[in-house]
Amino acid sequence: MLLKRLNVLLIVALVLAAFAGLTTTRAQSATEVLFYYPTAVGGPISQVIEGYAAEFNAANPDVKVTAVFAGGYADIYKAVDTALKGGGQGPDVAIFLTTDMYSLIDNDYIIPLDDFIKAMPNGEAYLKDFFPAFLLNSQAFGQTWGIPFQRSTPVLYYNKTLFKENGLDPEKAPANWQELRDFAAKLTTPERWGLLIPSEGFPYWLFQGFAIGNGQNLVGEESNKVYFNTPSTVEALEYFANLSLKDGVMPKGIIKWGDTPADFWSGKAAMIYHTTGSLTNILKNANFEVGVGYLPAGKVGYGAPTGGGNLYILKSSPAEKQAAAWRWIQFLTTPEKQADWTVATGYIAARQAAWQTETLKKLVAEKPQYAVARDQLQYAAKELSTHRGSDVQRLFAVAVHSVLLGEKDAKTALDEAQAAAEALLAEFQN
Repeated sequence: MLLKRLNVLLIVALVLAAFAGLTTTRAQSATEVLFYYPTAVGGPISQVIEGYAAEFNAANPDVKVTAVFAGGYADIYKAVDTALKGGGQGPDVAIFLTTDMYSLIDNDYIIPLDDFIKAMPNGEAYLKDFFPAFLLNSQAFGQTWGIPFQRSTPVLYYNKTLFKENGLDPEKAPANWQELRDFAAKLTTPERWGLLIPSEGFPYWLFQGFAIGNGQNLVGEESNKVYFNTPSTVEALEYFANLSLKDGVMPKGIIKWGDTPADFWSGKAAMIYHTTGSLTNILKNANFEVGVGYLPAGKVGYGAPTGGGNLYILKSSPAEKQAAAWRWIQFLTTPEKQADWTVATGYIAARQAAWQTETLKKLVAEKPQYAVARDQLQYAAKELSTHRGSDVQRLFAVAVHSVLLGEKDAKTALDEAQAAAEALLAEFQN
């Protein structure tokens, strides 16, 4: 009897050892994928991404995605740039700004994704399902370089309670520049600003809404040309600056990007411009009914830039890791995951099919604010993206800041920015 029991225990031990060995072998054979992601808004984005990675890894035991929060968008680009230029190893896949695309291509950091897309059984339909406006900053030179994921447009947030208290229709956001100024004047008190439009962080981005709506975007189809000093853009910058310098509905100086949502939900501002990616966090923190509207129209009509980040695969990554990274990208961009991402953050689900899921149908029925940025995409245009992208954007930011601070008039500042940008882009004319 004792011998029989020992034999049974021995068999069990051998089975357990074999299973442990198999598990170890599977773990060791899994293709490890390093994923860098940034954030530019408040809320539990890290927890959401970590949850996605855990779910993907459980369903794909031959791949192990390690998600690393790498700071803001500028931080993630700097980290990758430093690693690759120093001969080190960067991530296999990452979220960079859509506007980083040309710099990533020029530095030979990323690969085009067309071969992966063509290998899909429904590749053409997959790509066409993304909103066309989001592909404007995802494709170049006849190829697709980034897959839309963490995408946005700026929108106008307003406090419906304060609208009611000041005789304004809480169901109607200001429709145009005149109404924006008039509404802001009614809502401004010694304790509260009628309007806040951040000019720190992404000054060109929020201003693009003014430029597009007034007749000319800051950038066109070309990757080596900008339109900073057209008459319509000069007029738009004068209007923007006068909101603080003459109209007194915004504070003078530079308004911080990161502080603006909290100033809104705490009651320090009645209206703000900010990314739709802040929507979930704003709704969570506001103790009043939040209204969301299109960016008010200029003399030509509505207009807004697209924004946010795309998923890119790094050229320095080995082929097997690139293939695994593509599977991760496909997972993140399924209609179901895109729908969940919108609920969790407020970013716009980039695929049109996501808006047909029960998740987003229910969300929009209960909270119609989530549909505003999606619907505004019909008026959306390309975000400012060129060769030497961050340098060109910085030139425009300097011009905007000099006007907001009262140091230069709009035409002088924009003429100087245009000349400096043309000098930077001269090497890319051919």
